[in-house]
Amino acid sequence: MLIFVRLLGCGAEKETTFSGATMGTTYHIKLVSGYFKRTFDLKEKIEKRLREINQSMSTYLPESEISRFNALQGTDEKMHISLDFLRVLKTGALIYDLTGGAWDATIAPLVNLWGFGSTAKTAAVPDEETVAKLLKEIGFRYIDLSDNGYIRKKKVPLSLDLASIAKGYAVDQISRLIQEEGVRDYLVEIGGEVYAAGLKKDQTRWRVGVNLPEKGARSDAVYDIVALKDMAMATSGDYRNYFEKDGRTYTHILDPRSGYPVRNGVVSVSVIADTCTLADGLATAVMVMGREDGLSLVERLSGVEALVVIRHRDNSLEAYASKGFHAYKESFLNAATAAGERWK
Repeated sequence: MLIFVRLLGCGAEKETTFSGATMGTTYHIKLVSGYFKRTFDLKEKIEKRLREINQSMSTYLPESEISRFNALQGTDEKMHISLDFLRVLKTGALIYDLTGGAWDATIAPLVNLWGFGSTAKTAAVPDEETVAKLLKEIGFRYIDLSDNGYIRKKKVPLSLDLASIAKGYAVDQISRLIQEEGVRDYLVEIGGEVYAAGLKKDQTRWRVGVNLPEKGARSDAVYDIVALKDMAMATSGDYRNYFEKDGRTYTHILDPRSGYPVRNGVVSVSVIADTCTLADGLATAVMVMGREDGLSLVERLSGVEALVVIRHRDNSLEAYASKGFHAYKESFLNAATAAGERWK
């Protein structure tokens, strides 16, 4: 009996899965751990942490941190914020600077105007004058972040929308929690954003699918597959949240510099990075910047790779990738097929 226990403890591993609802979407988690590793109470800890993050960054909750900040009426009002909120805003400031404003968390007025926000009633095409007026309320540079945990508006009105980065941050924080519990091999997915740590039970990398960027496609329809280890991946696309008017499609991906939905042919961007917070924000930014400028930025960033899918006028799709992206391709890692035939 003692021999059996010893062998089981040294070699056997189990896979544990958790899933649930959070942040207006769903989460799925897989853990690979020793057979006797206690994981039954981990789901409760995970959901508690998710509630904390949602209470900080959801514009749908009137008492959340972001809602309270958006309600501030003057430039002399300071608000104390949590470490979660501060971390996200600091990463946002970095992405704002890197992208020349192609990503901007103060885009909330435009998001609501176009019908994609928490205060929107119906999606509609606004007039040019209204768009121009609201553009004057946009600018991440008008947020004063201090190191002592306070935030202030440098101008009013000014309001935040962190939907394009908050899920990525939640992925990172849940990954950190799992690691603190002593688990080294796991996959965390929240609303399509993922972090893959270590290896699967069969000692191979985690296989993560890139969604098929087609309107009406099933959520599990896969365009391609990458294999990840100790890396995050986030995807932004125009095929889930949009409306049509007079034969034209208007997506929820807005350019903070023009005030209008992007129309540059890019339908999907997947970014691989060390953290999901960075990958999440950059995926949206590259959608806005377009294929050439977006990939040019990615090539200048250490440890970041991207896949950009564009739609041609004949409705065909074509993928363009940064130079190092092929290293994450499952076909490349398995040497089963020639990598690069579809990758430019």
